Amino acid sequence: TRTPRGLVNSAYNERRAECERAAAALGVPALRDAGPAALARAADRLDPVVFRRARHVITENERTLAAAEALRANAAATLGALMNASHDSLRDDYEVTSGTLDAMVESARRQPGCLGARMTGAGFGGCAIALVRAVAVAPFIAAVSREYEQRTGLTPNLFVAQPADGASLVESAS
Repeated sequence: TRTPRGLVNSAYNERRAECERAAAALGVPALRDAGPAALARAADRLDPVVFRRARHVITENERTLAAAEALRANAAATLGALMNASHDSLRDDYEVTSGTLDAMVESARRQPGCLGARMTGAGFGGCAIALVRAVAVAPFIAAVSREYEQRTGLTPNLFVAQPADGASLVESAS
């Protein structure tokens, strides 16, 4: 986005504390140990902000598992929809996006060939990622660059990343 990631310690610490309060109210060590049903049962006991933070974490955990399954199944459209839902939850429930991140994601989502887009990293500025069909990459970059600059006055730094296997042991030839 060409905006610095403003990971404001107080906001980060605030989110962490809110999640800890939610976990305590749900009777679990961490929100990763809770599911949607437990959150629904505790909704009336939680502060509305704490409820939204917990809802983001719990649904994000579910989305992550669904994304792994979508990748195994080569279901790109499903993965894109999960990316969109993730960004929306980060924006609305966790409140860690920014105007520039939202502008970048909205522009990306409007482009033909874009299956999904979301912020990436810790939030409060910084970067977004989009899943784009290979045949649409060049027009996608041109259109997103133009729209984002018109909307924000900033020139984005867009680049193409290719998926690859994760870390692995490489045998040396020597």
